[in-house]
Amino acid sequence: MTPLALARPALAWIAAALTALAATAPVLATSTPAALASAPAQSAQLDPLDSPRWEDMRKAFFEGATVVFDERIKVVGPSVAEDSLNVPVTVDASAVPGVEELIVFADFNPIVKALRFEPGAAQPRLGFRIKLQQSSPVRAAARTADGVWRVGGAWITATGGGCTLPSVGSGSPEWQERLNEVNGKLWPRLDGGERLRMRIIHPMDTGLAAGIPAFHIEEIVITDAEGHTLSRIQPLEPVAENPSFTLDLRALAPGARLHIAGRDNNGNRIDAWVTR
Repeated sequence: MTPLALARPALAWIAAALTALAATAPVLATSTPAALASAPAQSAQLDPLDSPRWEDMRKAFFEGATVVFDERIKVVGPSVAEDSLNVPVTVDASAVPGVEELIVFADFNPIVKALRFEPGAAQPRLGFRIKLQQSSPVRAAARTADGVWRVGGAWITATGGGCTLPSVGSGSPEWQERLNEVNGKLWPRLDGGERLRMRIIHPMDTGLAAGIPAFHIEEIVITDAEGHTLSRIQPLEPVAENPSFTLDLRALAPGARLHIAGRDNNGNRIDAWVTR
């Protein structure tokens, strides 16, 4: 038998072994085009603010819903808050069409959710002030008509204690005389709409200060003179004392008046008219 004939069985055995090895070797998912295409979608869901509490926030507010981070949802506030009891914040989702609801929350506050806003006839944009217990991401989440929640936010550094300190008003007899008094004004915007700014006298106590129960406004409803609801704000305990709100409405008729109505958690009513 020739050397070549002796070598053929050995070559055949080696080829068979290599074929079997290739069949059983694991295939890396990242090597496939489909896996590569899905990688950006997965990484896009990482919290851009890198908060260790984001997963808790997602479960608390959006369980079972579709949530996406969206740079068009803006939260504007000071990078460093001078007063943790009064931190000015503006949330703006006006770049997103079809916003039906906005919620605002701070990851590290002891009472996380600060406010709910149904813009209705207003732009999905709201300016107000909140309390911060410590440095925290402050987020706005906008729900559009398709049920998707779109989230944006910003880190705000705070010295702390804003939620556990008593309000100034709770220690003054004046708030009892002026409770739920509304100071407001309407003026036209250059784009043809109307800007409403209002301030309501209320201590907005969180219930976290020793010996002082929770006492806060629960709902503010803005209607026109014909009784049509324009917007609804539901502030919660983390909203600052004597809360002020700025919102932009569609154009109103000359001489139009707005009715501001609502209540606090003790049943005290808010009832006022605002004109230009």
